[in-house]
Amino acid sequence: MNKFVALAFASTAMISSAFAGEIEGIVSTVDASTPAISLESGETFTVADGVSLEGVEAGKTVMIMFEDDTNVANEIAIVE
Repeated sequence: MNKFVALAFASTAMISSAFAGEIEGIVSTVDASTPAISLESGETFTVADGVSLEGVEAGKTVMIMFEDDTNVANEIAIVE
């Protein structure tokens, strides 16, 4: 039984990580009131609670880690 539970948990973890994505792009707009970020390529992401937008502004290149099914940015890093 314990092996079954462990296997089920591991499978779920692998499936959920399969829906995660990352993209690098140039920031087009940042809306801190929503909060949301748009890239010059046209993708728009809602920013998850607790994710800092400090230093993120139009023209900066960023790496965004997000959930595919919701386009919610879990992490945003400025690319130097």
